[in-house]
Amino acid sequence: MKRTFRGDWRVIIEIAPRSTRIPISALGFTGLDSDLDGTLDGSPFEVTIVPRQLGDFGFVSMGDRLVSTDVDGDYRRRCEAMLAELVRKPHVRSGRVECTETHVCSHCDLAWEVLTAGEAADDSTNFDEHSVEGEPVCCEAAIFEFRHERTAAEVSA
Repeated sequence: MKRTFRGDWRVIIEIAPRSTRIPISALGFTGLDSDLDGTLDGSPFEVTIVPRQLGDFGFVSMGDRLVSTDVDGDYRRRCEAMLAELVRKPHVRSGRVECTETHVCSHCDLAWEVLTAGEAADDSTNFDEHSVEGEPVCCEAAIFEFRHERTAAEVSA
C-alpha cells in the first residue's frame, strides 16, 4: 500500500536574544564563517541546522545505508542529541526536530493520494460505484488491495 520515506532531517531552534543588539559570538556558537560577524536584532528568530550525513567521517564519506541499518532512527537520534545540546544555550528559547515525509504507492511509486469525502460523493472522481473515502487513487492494484483489506477487516469485526 503506502510507503513512507523520510529525509531532509533538520533541527530548528528559536533564538531570543536578551538584548537588542548582541554579537553572534555571544550566543556561544563557535566555528561560524567570518561573514557572520555582525550583530543580532532583539526579535526572536529561527535557525535551521542540518546534520552531517551519517556516512560523513570527515576523511571519507559513504552512503548512509552502508553505515546504518536504521537510517531514519539514527538521523532522529543525531538531531535529538543536537537539539538537547542547543537548548542548553541561554538564548535558545525552544527547538524541534523535523524531517520531510514523502508517501508513495508500493505498487506504482506514484504520490500517495486518497479520495476525500467530497470526492467519494462525486461520481466523476470515483474509480467505480464501490469507491469510498480513504481509497487510494493512484492505480488499480492499490485500489484492489485497499478494498481487500477493508473487506477482511469488516469480516473479522
